Amino acid sequence: MMRIDVATLFPEMCQQVLDESILGRAARKGLIETHCHQIRDYTLNRQKQVDDYPYGGGCGMIMYAQPIYDCCQDVIRQVEQQGRPRPHIVFMTAAGKPYTEQEAKRLAEYDSLLLVCGHYEGIDERVIEEIADEEICIGDYVLTGGELAALVVADSVLRLQPGVLSQPEGYQNESHWDGLLEYPQYTRPEEWNGRKVPEILLSGNHAKVDQWREEKSIERTKERRPDLYEKLKNKDKKCT
Repeated sequence: MMRIDVATLFPEMCQQVLDESILGRAARKGLIETHCHQIRDYTLNRQKQVDDYPYGGGCGMIMYAQPIYDCCQDVIRQVEQQGRPRPHIVFMTAAGKPYTEQEAKRLAEYDSLLLVCGHYEGIDERVIEEIADEEICIGDYVLTGGELAALVVADSVLRLQPGVLSQPEGYQNESHWDGLLEYPQYTRPEEWNGRKVPEILLSGNHAKVDQWREEKSIERTKERRPDLYEKLKNKDKKCT
């Protein structure tokens, strides 16, 4: 059973998301474990202040190293008390490595993860150097904090855990699993607003359906994500 911890200034917000829908049901079944921790609880000042002005000037505020470090150390202690190895620590930063489905697969192999959320203008670099195993960025844009990014990573990793989805096909046939975008999907009714479900999907010929889906995946990837398509061309002769 995988465990994911989130160190954040907004633990209630994060925990509420993790307790809902598929992940919430999986947690209640004992298939996964999630915990969110308030960084502010680890401050050493009366005001519970977690940030200050940056050295060298500039706009915005920078989060202190100390409360983040102490929060992470406490989480490490809690995880190890369960008999688990030290969690793999990931800081969510705009300067981190790009996040992909392949990265999700890699992270899903760990026994536990600790996702650290920055806020304001950033985090004192010294705590990242001291304790982070890696930094991850979910896209080429900037958010007001790392919470949404951490939830994206947690969701994409936890859904890969055994039993969380009813069947492995629930993620193995989806976009990005094998480098392709997913084919178009349809459900009842057979006609809606003058638009009909492709006849092949009503044929009952599973071999032809699979072929159609593969062709549509390649077609959609070529049209919408030429960058992915170019990567695939050298690996798969079907992509022409």
